[in-house]
Amino acid sequence: MSGDRIAPASGTVHWVGTGLSTGRTGLGLVCDRASRVVLWDRTAERAAERLAALGLADRAEVRGLRPGALEAEVGAGDVVVSMLPATEHPGLLGLAVARGAHFACTSYTTDALSEQAATAADAGLVVLTEAGLDPGIDHLMAHVLVDRARREVGDGGTSAEFTSYCGGLPAVPNDFRYRFSWAPYGVLSALASPARYIGEGETRTAQHPWQATRLLVLAGEEFEAYPNRDSLSFLAQYDFPARWRPTTFIRGTLRNAGWRAAWHEVFETVLTGDETRIRALAKELADRHPTTEADRDRVVLAVELTVRDADGGIRWRGAYLLDLTGDAAESAMARCVSVPLALGVSRVLDGALPPGLNRAAESAEEAARWLAFLHRHGIRTAFDDSLPEAPGGTP
Repeated sequence: MSGDRIAPASGTVHWVGTGLSTGRTGLGLVCDRASRVVLWDRTAERAAERLAALGLADRAEVRGLRPGALEAEVGAGDVVVSMLPATEHPGLLGLAVARGAHFACTSYTTDALSEQAATAADAGLVVLTEAGLDPGIDHLMAHVLVDRARREVGDGGTSAEFTSYCGGLPAVPNDFRYRFSWAPYGVLSALASPARYIGEGETRTAQHPWQATRLLVLAGEEFEAYPNRDSLSFLAQYDFPARWRPTTFIRGTLRNAGWRAAWHEVFETVLTGDETRIRALAKELADRHPTTEADRDRVVLAVELTVRDADGGIRWRGAYLLDLTGDAAESAMARCVSVPLALGVSRVLDGALPPGLNRAAESAEEAARWLAFLHRHGIRTAFDDSLPEAPGGTP
């Protein structure tokens, strides 16, 4: 099949993995849209238990991930959704392409996924990545902000400040300012990865991201924020005009105020580079600060763009804020990850995405439609384009 023609979707979705990011709202939406949904876990019994816990019993078939079982059941035009750890995505994508199936996940696009997506494109298959919370909803906000600013000020030479911070937080902060719900080692090991970003007009690298922590006030509440990963690659993805000079460009993580002080022991251990000690501390902290049935989580996502003139005056500013607390029925994280993914899967089923690599919505118009969909399903964002007041009470 030519790479410009999409392989028709069969209507069957294989949802692989039933971890804490599998929310009842998102999976329920997939069950509503697909003609057939198969939920895969280590065993069929575990899958059935998880389906019942989500209030979706009998809405999907259940299967166990025995060797060769998934490969035997995936057919041409099916959609394989990976909710497994990111390290498992390339294997599942390879299986999907070999079986003539489409693929979706919420994780960042790695080189391995990009290479496989090129092969998928030649077969008319869709590969959807970065369709969750972060990455995912943050991309939607960024596309809309950049588009609005370009409409107001154009693509001419000017300076721009962009920040995007996201955090999964305890709704009621504890002394540790965090509760572990999954992958405690992953949380700690991420702190050992350098972060590249733009600050004060210069490209900077924080070898230890927490050392670049700053205070951030959102709706009158104090948080702590620090950069992570490589922010610079998103300049092109967000379609920043070439003549906009980014004086600040940071994508990072948000934490409750007091987090850096509370995590002093963690940072000291991460600095040793001793994997054995890091793993041991991760387990100890997860046991000490778990997320229990009584706890409620909170997701806060803040994306802001400010464009200035040559004299430093603000020509345009816009900001999005998402602040959602989970409830007894569903965690905020599960809703925020699985609902945008469900929309992405629906777009694949509708034949609305082109073959090859797609990252959530990749235009401002499409991003606005996604944000409206999220709003209808309980993920509401606040938009603010007011200018800060100058001394004396005038903008």
